[in-house]
Amino acid sequence: MIEKDRDQLDELTGDVLELEDLVGYQSGSVVSRTLVDKETVTLTLFAFDEEQTLSEHTSPHKALLQVLEGTGKVIIEGEEYELQRGETIVMPADVPHAVEAVEKFKMFLTMVK
Repeated sequence: MIEKDRDQLDELTGDVLELEDLVGYQSGSVVSRTLVDKETVTLTLFAFDEEQTLSEHTSPHKALLQVLEGTGKVIIEGEEYELQRGETIVMPADVPHAVEAVEKFKMFLTMVK
């Protein structure tokens, strides 16, 4: 786990990156990699194997979810949104939401604290 107020971006500085290459798929799992975990923001990459989910939960912070690869379903307060590569959705704070893989997909989550 990354220490609070530390980040992995220092290791990546100066490199040209494809964010989806920084996290890999694992059969039957959801894999995550936190790049930044600071008091004001968290940046995390996720790779979902097909049909994997993050069950419904809430967060006290707003979040911006960007799909990097594949197709995923985001459910916010019971309303479903199917997102594909290049699409983004904002998830409000304190509202129930979940994420499901329609097919293998990768996403980048920016949580603003």
